Amino acid sequence: MIITLDPDSSTPFYEQLRNQIVLGIATGQLEPGEKLPTVRQLAEELSMNPMTVNKAYALMKQEGFIAIDRRHGAKVKPQLKASQERKELPPRLEQELQLLIAEASIHGMDREGFQEACGRIFARMAGGIDQDTDSTEHQTDG
Repeated sequence: MIITLDPDSSTPFYEQLRNQIVLGIATGQLEPGEKLPTVRQLAEELSMNPMTVNKAYALMKQEGFIAIDRRHGAKVKPQLKASQERKELPPRLEQELQLLIAEASIHGMDREGFQEACGRIFARMAGGIDQDTDSTEHQTDG
């Protein structure tokens, strides 16, 4: 997986790193149980302070995306996909989604357009997790 950070972004490096690793997990570029580079290795590869990588890893551990063991390092949680088969969003994700919906609404997007865009993105990101995603776009439930 190739990680690229944008120095001109207003998003801090640790968040950019976290976001790219989470996207890698969601798209299958990083498999459950896969070992991640050590903090030192990744910091050297990205020419950044090891504390920045450590902060990203700590955040992902707290969020339940990775497990960290002193002897074996950081790994993508093996049971991640199965444990995420819930229907309700964690509170943090619900807050972020509310903000995205508000911004989309301000830019003139209606509910149907937002749902279609989400369906397309989900299908692209989640791959084979939910094959019914596209079929919901064409249903007409009054």
